Amino acid sequence: MPVTMPLQKPTEPLTVAEALGRPLNDVEAKNAPPALFGAGRWELLRGAPRVSLVGSRAATADGTLLAVSLASALARQGIIVLSGLAEGIDTAAHRTAIRLGGDTIGVIGTPLSQFYPVKNRELQRHMMAEQLVISQFREGVRTGRADFPRRNRTMALLSDATVIVEAQDKSGSLHQGWEALRLGRPLYIMQRSVNDPSLTWPAELLRYGARPLEADAWEPLIDELPESLPDYATFTF
Repeated sequence: MPVTMPLQKPTEPLTVAEALGRPLNDVEAKNAPPALFGAGRWELLRGAPRVSLVGSRAATADGTLLAVSLASALARQGIIVLSGLAEGIDTAAHRTAIRLGGDTIGVIGTPLSQFYPVKNRELQRHMMAEQLVISQFREGVRTGRADFPRRNRTMALLSDATVIVEAQDKSGSLHQGWEALRLGRPLYIMQRSVNDPSLTWPAELLRYGARPLEADAWEPLIDELPESLPDYATFTF
């Protein structure tokens, strides 16, 4: 069960368009939440490109090493690492970016005052103070398992690309993969998962436009990211 703690700095909600500093197109608006609640540096959504690293909570040692390697490469390039503050792949991605002095965004499936898993309480607190943590769930709302796929769809919306590092056939990370494809955003799957004969999901996502990504060969992903974000200085809300 999530642990609830009082928020030190409640924030006013923003629409997704306000948070990103740009208007949404019709495809983006379809699954966009009505509001985002955040603690930390909202400007991280309006600066460098953002890549979601997602995957299993019960990460294997190899999966964790992949997450660390990719998050390291992104942080060194000044690319923001975005993930869901869950156990496993998410935690490895956030901690690696922070350790290397990079920036990271957590998108959670509970209100901001809750910590799930409890073991990530201090990590979430640190990110709320020094990085950025976002939720689409208002304080006082009770969330459950069905809300985490909604969180993953929002993560896809806030990301310029998504990488599924490691996942099983029924993983919630696959919701984000499908949403990334629906949005027309790049979706990458680690070659290790593509080669795993026990998994059915990689072939299906590849058939619809996902691309394999080799370990330690991150250039195809990095080269596809926008060098700079569009100038929406004249956009008014």
